[in-house]
Amino acid sequence: MRAIVREKYGTADVLELRDVDTPVMTDDDVLVRVRAASVNPYDWHVVTGVPYIARLVTGLRRPKSHLLGADFAGIVEAAGSNVRHLRPGDEVFGAGTGSFAEQLCVRADRAVAPKPENLTFAQAAAVPLAAITALQALRNKGRIQAGQKVLINGASGGVGTFAVQLAKAFGAEVTAVCSTRNVDAIRSIGADHVIDYTQEDFTRTGRRHDLMLDIAGNRSWSECKRVLADGATLVIVGGPKTNRWIGSLGVAVRRRIAAVIGTRTVVWFVATMNAEDLAVLRDLLETARMTPVVERQCELSETPEALRYVGQGHAQGKIVITT
Repeated sequence: MRAIVREKYGTADVLELRDVDTPVMTDDDVLVRVRAASVNPYDWHVVTGVPYIARLVTGLRRPKSHLLGADFAGIVEAAGSNVRHLRPGDEVFGAGTGSFAEQLCVRADRAVAPKPENLTFAQAAAVPLAAITALQALRNKGRIQAGQKVLINGASGGVGTFAVQLAKAFGAEVTAVCSTRNVDAIRSIGADHVIDYTQEDFTRTGRRHDLMLDIAGNRSWSECKRVLADGATLVIVGGPKTNRWIGSLGVAVRRRIAAVIGTRTVVWFVATMNAEDLAVLRDLLETARMTPVVERQCELSETPEALRYVGQGHAQGKIVITT
């Protein structure tokens, strides 16, 4: 099969499209013919090996795995003997390892689920990592409630576009922060208020919010406090790329320390992929309460350029790779 591979950390220039062996299944796996995969900032960090703390998992000097990609949508080609709920021919979506390829193996009891019937493969592939991150940030860490005022800083990317729609589905009043070119798109997916950060400083509007989802990570704690009501929660999802050693973790630690005095709570987390949350998202997608925002589709051979573009941090929604 064809797959995007790399032998070392680096920029998109280290990526190659090669013929590699078909993944070897176990009794607990399904073999999926990948029809589409999507690119996340996570994938760019895996390629570059930055922040360096991530190499404790991915490999210190060289990557442990040559394959890349997590999000996928496709068709089950084979199922292991222990798999009961999926069978060959089923259309599925989820997250695994090595989705920038024509085939991948994934544990059937983990992050794989039936594809929403109303979505194309490209749309379904745009969902897993970004949407589960948004869901867990709002529901698990932010404890979002109907009627709350929610601020999303960095609303135009993959996580942000899902967060806007999920917050609305939970019954919140949503204020979204994005750049000029994304204002209309973010308003079209349901944001009640959209602030163009190139024209207005969202920390000086005088509005207070019960929950802030900080994906951009570009404002100080003192600035964030100005938009947080007493008892509010700030959930940190992303952060600046300036610290090559620990990434956004440093920002999260400083904010949590600063928040010790006061009534506001700061939370930093890493999303956990699971089939249960994919099922929640599937219901929202099939009932049209949420829809993926896909900026562009690329061929498998164009994956290096797609990763380079996402790494620059300006993608509107998701970039999808079709195979």
